[in-house]
Amino acid sequence: MKVEALLFGGVAAFFGGTAALYGAWSGDPTGTAALIVAFGMAALVSFFCAVQYARRGRRPQDRSEAEVTDAAGPLEFFPPHSLWPIVTALGFSVAATGVVYGLWLFLIGLGVLAQGVLGLVFQYANRGVERED
Repeated sequence: MKVEALLFGGVAAFFGGTAALYGAWSGDPTGTAALIVAFGMAALVSFFCAVQYARRGRRPQDRSEAEVTDAAGPLEFFPPHSLWPIVTALGFSVAATGVVYGLWLFLIGLGVLAQGVLGLVFQYANRGVERED
């Protein structure tokens, strides 16, 4: 992940420099905003890769002496089934429709969307914790 962090850091630096120069010379707020957003997205990916590298260290793919079997085994936990993505999509759809039809529908959609996102985030929060019943 170190190489990826450096790569996206370079992309972020390019977009940041380009946004500064473009904003100073052109005076166009639309293009400057687009370049700033591109800078932010590249910086976010770079930050994520750097944090993952600091947490987990080098991956087998990063080492030239690694064998194929070094990367074998379970990678992560993937939930088998969940209804929360459907709730999240429904909430987003209602909120987007509420932008057109009225604030009341938008607020209902926002509530359903918040419930769906919180359900996704905390669905497996206690997955590794032993319970005594």
